[in-house]
Amino acid sequence: MFTVKKIISAFLLPIPIGIFLLFMAFIYLMFNSYKKAKIFLFLGLSWFVLLSFQPISNAILAPLENSHKALIETPKVNYILVLGSGHKSDENLSITSQIKMVAINRLVEGIRHYKNLENVKLIVSGYSFSDKNSHAFMQEKLAISLGVNPNDIIRLDSPRDTKEEAIEAKKIVGNNELILVTSASHMKRSVLLFEKEGLNVIASPTNHLAYKDDSYSAYFSAKNIRKVEMAIHEYLGLLYSFLRKEI
Repeated sequence: MFTVKKIISAFLLPIPIGIFLLFMAFIYLMFNSYKKAKIFLFLGLSWFVLLSFQPISNAILAPLENSHKALIETPKVNYILVLGSGHKSDENLSITSQIKMVAINRLVEGIRHYKNLENVKLIVSGYSFSDKNSHAFMQEKLAISLGVNPNDIIRLDSPRDTKEEAIEAKKIVGNNELILVTSASHMKRSVLLFEKEGLNVIASPTNHLAYKDDSYSAYFSAKNIRKVEMAIHEYLGLLYSFLRKEI
């Protein structure tokens, strides 16, 4: 089910959908069905133009990112959990190049709170997928290089998704409060999944992207399509979790 879920969601993102529309236009063109070809060509081009337009991409992503306010002041807790993202192990590169920027952003937010507390555990999470190292291991390595005491780090090497992260975190945290760190777009679904497991979370969203960029190149950009991609991924995740009664 996990693999099927990932495959299906991968084909329901903006670029695969846009490519499908343009491919259909090409097929109809090859069979001299010009009217249908024009329809799909118009749909495909309109799809990419609209989703690459900053006001539209921000409008799609903003409801997710605005679901929880940024955690400016650090509350007193005993646990901080940084949810996993992605990496690619390569010993020829710096650790900051092996870990994806989203994951670095999340970890830095977690360490920011860690530095303001005493007697706190920093929990890092994520499995290996096709890599030789788990994501939790890579995050631990980066955290130590940024000054976190190795004895304060707890690794969750097995969770493959947010639901499994919530289950494993519950075993460690119990009924204690914890600061939950993840991308702002992912926070709504994360909090719902964690609360369903009985965890008492304090949301600390980071990596906000739905803001106005006044540079000329930002109004039509592939970055805007990426925002929509992230939003659709989360909306599909919310629907999937709702149908499975996980939230």
